Amino acid sequence: MPEKIYWVDFDTMEQFMIDVFKAAGVPEEDAKICADVLITSDKRGIDSHGIGRLKPIYIDRIMDGIINPVTKIKVVKEGPTTAVLDGQNGMGQVISKKAMEMAIEKAENYGMGMVAVRNSNHYGIAGYYVLMAVEAGMIGITGTNARPSIAPTFGVENMLGTNPLTFGIPTDEEFPFVLDCATSVSQRGKIEVYAREGKPLPEGWVIGQDGSPRTDTEQVLKDLLTGGAALTPLGGIGEEMGGYKGYGYATVVEILSAALQGGAFLKALSGMENGKKVPYRLGHFFIAINIEAFTELDSFRKTAGDILRQLRSSKRMPGQDRIYTAGEKEYLAWLERKDKGVPVNEALQRDIIQLKQMLNLDQYKFEFENP
Repeated sequence: MPEKIYWVDFDTMEQFMIDVFKAAGVPEEDAKICADVLITSDKRGIDSHGIGRLKPIYIDRIMDGIINPVTKIKVVKEGPTTAVLDGQNGMGQVISKKAMEMAIEKAENYGMGMVAVRNSNHYGIAGYYVLMAVEAGMIGITGTNARPSIAPTFGVENMLGTNPLTFGIPTDEEFPFVLDCATSVSQRGKIEVYAREGKPLPEGWVIGQDGSPRTDTEQVLKDLLTGGAALTPLGGIGEEMGGYKGYGYATVVEILSAALQGGAFLKALSGMENGKKVPYRLGHFFIAINIEAFTELDSFRKTAGDILRQLRSSKRMPGQDRIYTAGEKEYLAWLERKDKGVPVNEALQRDIIQLKQMLNLDQYKFEFENP
């Protein structure tokens, strides 16, 4: 019997997340930032990083004492176009929004700005921060390291995080160009979606200790934590399909997320020490490029739009009815969901009910509580 999916309108779900964060000790203004990042993910159809991560990635870690709900950002070093921030294990979204705001302000004044962050936590979808730059008429770039999950080419040990390298570029279309993806073939969030749906993984996403592909979803999620399995870099296993390229880009993100800011890296990001849970101490970087420092913004937007339109209008392969450019599918997901809200599957329904009970949020009455 197929599971019942319920839809919850965005405003209700966002307010619920704000109240959950507040009940967990996050100040109201910070709770609004965190909820905005998560609901933006759901609005864009990126279910792997939206409400589905509220409990396991944020609330549970606050309760475990490895995320500080009250974020106190320390400016370690700052110059006209650069800065280094220490997030002191606060909320990743709050730290990261502040960092990108600083990068944008520096770019407004000097043409470019870059801010590096250490001792942070999971910051949600990377696309949120590059969209901040886009809205300011700029190019945005961000990256973050993460707990070890990718094996290097010809290796089977999970060493690198999924380490997205994300770009946001203004265009003259209804949606900007946003390339927001991991440097692995897939990432843990997508595997979690497959687990919630009870589906096996596509072959090539995960490699086992013997070098063979793994497709057993539930066990893979456990083995990724213990080192019994690893994600494959973009391009896949070995070199034949270019796996070394994804491995190389993941390493670039690792270096820029750790070396500039004196942060933790590789195995130090596991969240475990002597068998106990500890803060993840993630690092991020944020770059804003002021287009007006190079050319007229409208001219840039049109050229960028022309490039994307020509790509989409190029000759299609047999059986395909369209070609997409980065950011288009997310825009289409928004058009489809704007009047429906967030899809809530059975696993997520259980998480929401548990959060309600645990945090005494009885003012919320969801349809799925009384099916």
